[in-house]
Amino acid sequence: MGTLWRKKKKGRTLPQWKIKRECLDLILECSKSNYPNEFGGLLRVDALSKNTIIEVVILPGTISGESHAIFKLHMLPIDFSMVGTVHSHPSPSARPSKADLGFFNKYGRIHIIVASPFNDTSWKAYDYSGEEIEIAIV
Repeated sequence: MGTLWRKKKKGRTLPQWKIKRECLDLILECSKSNYPNEFGGLLRVDALSKNTIIEVVILPGTISGESHAIFKLHMLPIDFSMVGTVHSHPSPSARPSKADLGFFNKYGRIHIIVASPFNDTSWKAYDYSGEEIEIAIV
């Protein structure tokens, strides 16, 4: 098993994140089908490797609109394999808004934003502070 951590500038270490192709495809399709509203869900990792996103969990009561996806976090099960969030932007920008950055800082370690046209090149991942990170597709 390879190392799960890589060195980052300024002495910090960050996990090398991965996402299953099937999971990414589901995210892209859900984003397309929800358009022009935002799609939102939570990211679950593999219990063994803890760095590979394998599933999207949609919370009951999630509200989607043209400029928001509101998560009902009180519906979140006690599950330590949930590591972050995913949501779509109906626009071509995958940059986080101020509201996104505030939410990133409060929940999770990794966040994915999918932008229109919802394909392999229109998504980006961020850490909890809003810094862009890379995710390998496996």
